[in-house]
Amino acid sequence: MFSISSMILMGAIMLASWLVSSRLKSKFEHYSKLTLQNGMSGQEIAEKMLADHGIRDVKVISVAGQLTDHYNPADKTINLSEAVFNQRNAAAAAVAAHECGHAVQHATAYSWLTMRSNLVPIVNIASSYMQWILIGGILMLNTFPQLLLIGIVIFAATTLFSIVTLPVEYDASNRALAWLENKRMLTQQEQAGAKDALKWAARTYVVAALGSIATLLYYVSIYLNRR
Repeated sequence: MFSISSMILMGAIMLASWLVSSRLKSKFEHYSKLTLQNGMSGQEIAEKMLADHGIRDVKVISVAGQLTDHYNPADKTINLSEAVFNQRNAAAAAVAAHECGHAVQHATAYSWLTMRSNLVPIVNIASSYMQWILIGGILMLNTFPQLLLIGIVIFAATTLFSIVTLPVEYDASNRALAWLENKRMLTQQEQAGAKDALKWAARTYVVAALGSIATLLYYVSIYLNRR
């Protein structure tokens, strides 16, 4: 089932994912040492950005773990990891403002965010059964090829989610950086650090989307070449 070309492609994507993730980690560690001259914590940055955009129904809370930062449109909460919530550095400011960018998207009915939110229930269900359907589809390829086709359709939904995520994440970062700059929240050095950190964070989503597309095409090729 695994051709040499597909193995090389998958290996390249896995390597790219590891390199980007490692680079992202080192960037955030570096900019975590760049203390903000304004002395504001990630929580304070987030609350000010929300206030400046007239958003008063979103709560900023702290959650356990690392890289657990996210915006939850269901209960309108900005969830910041403990480090981002409490710390006062360029990395924390970048992450806090980025998550607020999603809240602004929600408040303004940003179309790509709406599309991604609509896909979440489908992706959640698909993730529970997709792997087993694909495995079963490959094992039963000669007797029941329709099962693999079902798996491909389900996997396509998760791939679409990865693709839709890209404009959502890039737009949130652009909103964050624009606000940080327009309100002069950061020094020039701090602003450059925040921009660099968010750039590498966005690249993780690019690699994930490319990996999902490549995997989808691999399963499609198996189905088309089954005979």
